[in-house]
Amino acid sequence: MGLDVHGIRVPIQPHEVSPEIWSALQSGRYEANEAQKVRRVIQPNDMVLELGTGLGVVTSIIASVDGVRVWSFEADPITAQLAQRVIDANCDDNVMLTNGILSAGPPTKVEFFQRRDFWMSSRFANQGPYERVIDVTSCDIDAFIGAHGINVLVMDIEGSELELVQKARLPGIERIFLELHDHLYGLAGIRAISEALGSKGLIYDPRGSSGPCVLFSVDDGERQFDAEIAHAT
Repeated sequence: MGLDVHGIRVPIQPHEVSPEIWSALQSGRYEANEAQKVRRVIQPNDMVLELGTGLGVVTSIIASVDGVRVWSFEADPITAQLAQRVIDANCDDNVMLTNGILSAGPPTKVEFFQRRDFWMSSRFANQGPYERVIDVTSCDIDAFIGAHGINVLVMDIEGSELELVQKARLPGIERIFLELHDHLYGLAGIRAISEALGSKGLIYDPRGSSGPCVLFSVDDGERQFDAEIAHAT
């Protein structure tokens, strides 16, 4: 038993999440924008690194594309357990979920603030009331990308994307799909993200962007999904 959310089976019960998140799951609001846009971002045989698994709904959508492999990281251990259940219900053996954090630079101990509405859990104490603080040891994202041949990065990490894209090299990344959090770093932060990714050869790509969910791509000419959009219009 469970819900169907954007075509993904979600075997989770109401008492396992907050009322706000349960309502979003029932109504289809949960990660609706991300779920729609990420289908245009992922291509067959991509090697995808996802930061911020959440409940694994977007993870499962990504993993449904032919030949794709996904490595997903979720900092919150409780959320990671729920996500593993969703992934097991929808995916074959092409998803590796890890309870942890990837960041730029050598391993370091990071404070992570857990909140009842887990989509507000983050590395920032000032994001709102939190239930507890846990210590998580990060791993080097650039080393991970190189070791696994990652070419696509997907992330929803509640503001930590600003520091990550500024400090990480992100070698070999062709596309980055991320959710912006301007309420945490303002328009100046969005400009800083755009400048940091631009310096790595990644350009704002409206073909896979909508509102705060944005795609940055290496300019590699027209892709198949562009032709589909042109035909639909």
